[in-house]
Amino acid sequence: MELKPEIIKKIELLEEKYSTMGQDISSYLDGLLYSDYLTYWDYIHLDTLLTMQNPKTHFPDEEIFIMYHQITELYFKMMLNEFEQIANRKENLVEFMIARITRINRYFENLTRSFDVMIEGMEPDQFHKFRMSLLPASGFQSVQYRMIEICSTEFINLVAKDVRDDYSKKGNISIDELFNHIYWRAGATELATGKQTLTLIQFEEKYADKLISLAKRYKETNLLHLYKSLDADAQKNEKLIIALRQLDVNVNINWPLSHYKSAVKYLQKDPEDIKATGGTNWQKYLPPRFQKRIFYPELWTDDDLNNWGKKWVESVVFGLA
Repeated sequence: MELKPEIIKKIELLEEKYSTMGQDISSYLDGLLYSDYLTYWDYIHLDTLLTMQNPKTHFPDEEIFIMYHQITELYFKMMLNEFEQIANRKENLVEFMIARITRINRYFENLTRSFDVMIEGMEPDQFHKFRMSLLPASGFQSVQYRMIEICSTEFINLVAKDVRDDYSKKGNISIDELFNHIYWRAGATELATGKQTLTLIQFEEKYADKLISLAKRYKETNLLHLYKSLDADAQKNEKLIIALRQLDVNVNINWPLSHYKSAVKYLQKDPEDIKATGGTNWQKYLPPRFQKRIFYPELWTDDDLNNWGKKWVESVVFGLA
C-alpha cells in the first residue's frame, strides 16, 4: 500500500521532532504499534473511581452524600486548573482572564444548581443517623475551597472581618501573621465553649503550611492583584468586571448559602440547633452578612457591600419576595 503524501509528511515531522532530542523515531513507532487501544474505562480509571465510596454505615443515602462531595472536589480541581492557567499567562491577559473566569463561574453555577442533591435528595432521618459516624469530619475541611479563595483575592480580604480594617491600615503585614486571623477560624469553634474544634485543629495541622505557601505564591498572581495591575482602560472592561463580580457572588454568596439552606433543613431545630458534624458554628459561619467575605470590594457599591447576601437569604431561604 502506497503511503499518502500527508502521512509521509507527518512521519518526517515526527522524525524531526524526536531527532532533536536524540531519540530514535523507530522505537516510538514500535511503541505505538504494540500498545493496546485506549478504552474509555481505562482512560478515566472508571473501575477505581467506582470503588472510592466507602460508607461508614448501612444507610443508602450516605453513599449519595459521599459521591456528591467527591464530585464537588473534582469541580474544585477543575477551577484550580483555571486559576493556574491565569497565573501563568504572560500576554493577552484581559481576554484570557475573562474566558477562564467564565469557566470557573460555570463550574460553580453547576455545583450550586445541583445542590438540591444535598437539600432535597436525602431522607432527614437517614442523614441524622449516618452523620454521627462522620465526626469530626466536615466539609469545612475542604482544602481546595480554601485554595480557590486564596487564588481569587488578596489575602487581607480573607482576614476576619473584625480585624480586617486594622490590618489593612498597617500595610505590609506578612502572610504568616494574617493567617493567624483567617476568617474561617471564627466558624470552627465549639458552640458551647468557644474553643477551637478538633475539625479545625486537624485541618490546620495537615494544610496550614500548604495554604500559607500558596498564598505567598499567589501574592502577585491572585485575580484581584492581576486586575489591579491592569492599565486604567483594561480595568474598565465591562466583561471582565461582570465576570469578577459573578465570581464573588458564586463563591461568597451562592455557594455558602446553598449550604446554609441545607443546614437550615437538616440542622435547624427549635428550641436548640443541632451541631454540625465538625462542631462548627454554622449559624455564624455560613451567612455572608456575618463574614462579609468579598473578593473584589472595589467593584461593588456601598449598598451592595452593606447588604451582602441579604437578598439571597430573604428570597431563597425564607421565601420572602
